[in-house]
Amino acid sequence: MSQKASELFNIFNPIHFLALGFGSGLAPKAPGTFGTLAAVPLVILVSPIENIYLALIIFLMSISGVYICGKAAADSGMHDHGAIVWDEIVGLLITMFMMPISWQSIVTGFVLFRFFDILKPWPISYLDKNCHGGFGIMIDDIVAGLAAWLCMWIIFN
Repeated sequence: MSQKASELFNIFNPIHFLALGFGSGLAPKAPGTFGTLAAVPLVILVSPIENIYLALIIFLMSISGVYICGKAAADSGMHDHGAIVWDEIVGLLITMFMMPISWQSIVTGFVLFRFFDILKPWPISYLDKNCHGGFGIMIDDIVAGLAAWLCMWIIFN
């Protein structure tokens, strides 16, 4: 990243605000980790929602994320700038879908999602390299969330 995120994005722009994970993506180090941390209160907040409605929320956040991340990337002139963390927020929501909510499950989900998001085992790495635009920004984190969810399902069910 040659330019600081604060120079490329306008936190007062609603699209940028969401893409930056409510500002968490502006962290100078490890913005993806801070974006995932920003998702924790959201995970707790939505956990009482019935699964069918929560699935719909996650689906809508994923679909809108294609636009949000794509627009923020286009505005900044950089594809998948590290400060764009909406995809991490959606990824953790996917990871925690239908899971019991406790500090243990949240820590486990957080670690598993970051593991898959950072290391990008196949097919995540393939998607990361071969998909572009807002879809490309979102899809690798969606699949990382699904991989972490599968591990969570094995651990907690």
